[in-house]
Amino acid sequence: MASQKVSWILPIFNEAENLPKLYDALKKLQKQLPNYDTEFIFVDDGSKDSSPEILEELYKKDNAVKVLFFSRNFGHQMAITAGLDAATGDAIIFMDADLQDPPEVCLELIAAWEQGSDVAYAKRRKRMDGILKKFTAYWFYRILRRFSDIEIPADTGDFRLISRQVAETLKTFPEKHRFLRGLVSYIGFKQTPVLFDRKGRSAGESGYSLKKMMRLAEDAFTGFSLAPIALVGYSGTLLAAGGFMGTIIGLLLANSIIVLLGYGTLLTSIVLLALAAIGQYIGRTYQQVQGRPLYILKKKLEH
Repeated sequence: MASQKVSWILPIFNEAENLPKLYDALKKLQKQLPNYDTEFIFVDDGSKDSSPEILEELYKKDNAVKVLFFSRNFGHQMAITAGLDAATGDAIIFMDADLQDPPEVCLELIAAWEQGSDVAYAKRRKRMDGILKKFTAYWFYRILRRFSDIEIPADTGDFRLISRQVAETLKTFPEKHRFLRGLVSYIGFKQTPVLFDRKGRSAGESGYSLKKMMRLAEDAFTGFSLAPIALVGYSGTLLAAGGFMGTIIGLLLANSIIVLLGYGTLLTSIVLLALAAIGQYIGRTYQQVQGRPLYILKKKLEH
């Protein structure tokens, strides 16, 4: 019987300082899995540092290494998607390259898979991040969990293992605005948490800027909830009540300026909120029906 294979998908964006440490950690894992074939799929997401050159050297010296090079920066979620399309493993692990996700946790993810789980997701007990990052992440997951149409585990990122069956199912989703941890939850199957402590970055700066984090949050909420549109209705009701009260006060005081301000605030606020929320969904629909590829490869290295 042929050995089963475990694939690692590793998105890379300006990680030149971390790549040697990451590669060494992966090779240590490989030695601890003698009964499995392994492959390491690095996806370079348009890096501007020396990451591409380092990846080419790793490919030349190691038959377990595959490298995909994007034509430009398409984003973290698309890098995972490209890796998923290239992966051939019976189990597939998504892991960031900054070593905040401890590579040794992969052994626990694999153990959960061996025991019958289709998805083993790493759930953070604590994280070595700044106060702002901890605060925003805490509330993001809990608000999303409250308003999402499906149950998305709190305090989890993309660090997880999925089975081949889940991978093949996930590949049928053509969504351009991807929130992969939400899609994996949507798919179902048996899912098991593995607790771990998230470390600080080994070196360098995070590739997830505030703008990218806000875009990911937007994709999460608009992809798995109609709450933004519902919020317009609730807000409109409150503003209508406020505008009505302002109008009554203006009439009682015989002050036409207050009346006009009440009506103006009411109408303007409702219209702007409605346009903003509905525009998000229309914009997502427009970009989806354009039918453009999710990502573009410049080069692919595989043995």
